[in-house]
Amino acid sequence: MIEIVIVDDHPLFRDGIRAALAGREEFVIVAEAGDGQGAINTARRVKMDMLLLDINMPGVNGFEACQIIRREYPDIKIVVLTADESENFYGMFQQIGVAGYFFKSISAVNLVAYLNKISRGEPVPAPAVSKEVLKEVAGMKCNFGLTPRELAILKLVTMGESNRDIGIALYISEKTVKNHLSKIFRKMQVEDRTQAALKAVKLKMIETN
Repeated sequence: MIEIVIVDDHPLFRDGIRAALAGREEFVIVAEAGDGQGAINTARRVKMDMLLLDINMPGVNGFEACQIIRREYPDIKIVVLTADESENFYGMFQQIGVAGYFFKSISAVNLVAYLNKISRGEPVPAPAVSKEVLKEVAGMKCNFGLTPRELAILKLVTMGESNRDIGIALYISEKTVKNHLSKIFRKMQVEDRTQAALKAVKLKMIETN
């Protein structure tokens, strides 16, 4: 049984998804929400396998919600369903690591088929975006949503600098460095600076020369 949460600010669209999945014994809808904060709150209180997420919503948008949920609950498979068929968001969500990205014009039959594939860990088609965008996405560096300051600190960590030396180099206090490192570890899903440095080098997040 695949436990699904639907997040969209349009009740009619949520009704449509519910109807598309109705009668399918492999799916069960365990909750719904109408905005990004609702998605975050639901993820923190409801067990789910998959989150169907809109992008453009009031308050906390889908991208912001996706970043937080991916960081806190990396096992949840997030599937983006958007009415915006431009290429503005595709690369951003791929960089975070969503399980699927579809336009709302997708047919119910295809959506059901793709959700089943995603649940089994199988690849699903990319939306109809340009070859240039696909090439850009393929070459993207994953940065786990780190800010420029956090990336600067991470680079110094990979160089073996101490917290004190990092603070001096960046004109911030050692306590501020420690606070940034805590955020970096959480975003990268690592336990300490050694793991962070190894992961950063492996994923080519920063230039090491």
